[in-house]
Amino acid sequence: MTVGDVREREVERLERVPGMGGAFARAMVPSRSKRVLLPERAVTVGGVRQDADRLAEYARVCGFTLRDDVPPTWLHVLTFPLHIHLLGSSESTVKLAGAVHTSNTMTLHRPVTAADVLELSVHLEGPRPHRRGALVDLVGVIRVDGEVAWDGVTTYLASGARADGEPQRAEREPFEPRTPHARWRLPGDLGRQYRRVSGDPNPIHTSRLAARAFGFPRPIIHGMWSHARALAALESRLPPSYSAHVDFVKPIALPSTVGFVTSEADGAITADVVSRDGAKPHLRMRVEGRS
Repeated sequence: MTVGDVREREVERLERVPGMGGAFARAMVPSRSKRVLLPERAVTVGGVRQDADRLAEYARVCGFTLRDDVPPTWLHVLTFPLHIHLLGSSESTVKLAGAVHTSNTMTLHRPVTAADVLELSVHLEGPRPHRRGALVDLVGVIRVDGEVAWDGVTTYLASGARADGEPQRAEREPFEPRTPHARWRLPGDLGRQYRRVSGDPNPIHTSRLAARAFGFPRPIIHGMWSHARALAALESRLPPSYSAHVDFVKPIALPSTVGFVTSEADGAITADVVSRDGAKPHLRMRVEGRS
């Protein structure tokens, strides 16, 4: 999907970034509908100033060096309340309860600084058929001085939902077990740490009871923390403008130890967050520079 190719939409303009309390609660109520209905409007908020203290804590939790230019995953965090605003609306039959975050693609078109004032916009695309349900894309765009600086596509699988058409086979590079280049110890409270800096209150990341209710033996770390930590490990090798695509393969339970492996070929960097022994992938990422 090309983020820029968006049909004309009604735009809901907000005065400020919305809180996530009520909208998140509504987004967590399971949908009984197998039919996918999505809001057709885009939601936009301008004049967004970044919280320097929160950014500093985000960098610490995710392993980034604190600098003037902000990580692209931080920009995703800033659009997340707009995701919840749309998914929590009465127009959406796709809810976070029962949805699986399958992949993320983001492009940093130009460096964004902590001092930049941002315009955030999010809309939904889909559904697309999948063998286990329907895929829905949440498309975020961030502009600085009217210029697109970042865009991202967050893809959820609505399990059991229906979408017309035949599922497309996902093409992935074959995974080859390797001895990790590094190992990271993830403490049991990492979900709480990331919740404080991301604002994502999903209890499956912080509560054993909630995690068990959704089929996990222990809380699992947010996929976007894993994405951010993998980018942070590559920080010194990243160009000023690049695209990163991530597939979330297997959740990471807390506490745990995971491995990290990278390789580079044809101008692209591949990076996997893997099991401690390197035998199984949790996250697979490909980063490509943009000219």
